[in-house]
This record gives sequence, structure tokens and C-alpha cells, in this order.
Amino acid sequence: MKRAIFLDRDGTLIHDADYLHKAEDVRFFPGVIIALKKAQNTGFLLIMVTNQSGVGRGYFSMNDVEKVHGHIASECGVEGVKFTAIYVAPEAPDQPSLGRKPSPYFLFQARDQFGIDLSESFMIGDKLIDIECGINAGVKASYLVRTGYGAVQEKKMTQQGRVQVEDDLPAAIEHILGTLS
Repeated sequence: MKRAIFLDRDGTLIHDADYLHKAEDVRFFPGVIIALKKAQNTGFLLIMVTNQSGVGRGYFSMNDVEKVHGHIASECGVEGVKFTAIYVAPEAPDQPSLGRKPSPYFLFQARDQFGIDLSESFMIGDKLIDIECGINAGVKASYLVRTGYGAVQEKKMTQQGRVQVEDDLPAAIEHILGTLS
């Protein structure tokens, strides 16, 4: 069985620009790509799981989302970082959706598609719905990062146990890798 790190996009990997849909607006948080490379080199599959309600709201198209993801993949690829999969829930919050976080649907789909052991995998995000997604899927631990909405969301957090709070994604990955020894 393989292990994975499931990653939220906006506010976790990149700065959250309201309804980001242009590749030229992508700005990675410092150290993110290098941290992803460390995780990948340690044997983790990297899987992005993102809600993109701007599609469901009619603000932009899935083609726009795919262009942004192409840019993210290209920038990460410069350092040899590759996402095993990118799952997108394009529905607005009030629309029916199988995959929209906090649903664990995409994590289960990745488990089945790539042979992932969720009990040895992790979720990293900046919102409570990311944390709940990981908990709902039964991952080893979920990490709330204080980037994006994380600092505000931390104050609302009631979950205990398999939840860790870190300043940013590089700190979360360092913590994960530190638990392996």
C-alpha cells in the first residue's frame, strides 16, 4: 500500500485570490515546492483536492481551472515535483456534489485508484472543511495551516486528536516527515 499527502490548493499551496482562475495570478507560498519535493522523495504521493465553486457560480470555467492547474504542475515540475492526481469539485456550496469537501469522496477515489493506505496518509489545508475531509476519510492526521484562512479557522476549531496546526505547508510536511523516524 502507498501513502499520500492530500493537499488543498488555495490558501495552502498558493495564495488565496478570490476565485483565482488565471495562471498569471498564481503565487506559491514560500518553501512550498521544496517541501513537496521532500515529501515526494520520502515516498508520498501528492494529491491535490480542491473545491472550485467559482465554476458552479458561473464566474469561470473548468478550462480556466485546468489552465491554473497546468501552471501549478509546470512550476512544481521544474523541481521534479509531480502530482499523482488533482481532484476538483466544481459545484457551488448549494449544489449537489459527491466530492465537495468535507466529503471524503475524492480521498476514497484516490485510495481505490492508486492503492493508498489512508491510515498512513495525511491531509493538509487551511479550512476546517479540509480537516473534516481528512477525518471523514480516516487519514492518520489532518493539518490545518495558518496560511490562507487557517489562522481564522483555527479559532473555530473544535476537533481534537488527529488534528495538528502548523504555520504553513512546509512546517506541516516537516512535522509529517519527523513522525516517520
